[in-house]
Amino acid sequence: MLGKPYKNSHGFTLVEIMIVVAIIALLASIAVPNFLRARKRSQATRILEDLRILDSAGDQYAIETNKITGMHPALGDLKNYLKTGTTLYNTGNDIFGDSYGPFTVDSIPGVPNSAFNVLSDVAPAAFWSPYVTSPN
Repeated sequence: MLGKPYKNSHGFTLVEIMIVVAIIALLASIAVPNFLRARKRSQATRILEDLRILDSAGDQYAIETNKITGMHPALGDLKNYLKTGTTLYNTGNDIFGDSYGPFTVDSIPGVPNSAFNVLSDVAPAAFWSPYVTSPN
């Protein structure tokens, strides 16, 4: 009488399903914080790239229009040197909605203070070099 005890059973037991759910939860608890950190790091990189583009645009504007050190071009003046259709071209703001301005010829644009504060856990001050926080 030692036949197959569960010959009519199909599927998984509750314990097996609970083990699989626990493993998935463990993997998610490891992956989600890493994903959030990577997202914040990419936001910081985006702001850094915007600053580089604005710095280059300001230099090109000053050269082509014979502006001297200390002049303050408006965002509209720099738009000729930005890629059309981008968020930077359309708004002149960072991804958090903060302005990068005001701009000054021959000075490096600064990181908006609010963006620096939000991203400081993944992007310390050395990350932003040579772009310092702006005096907003």
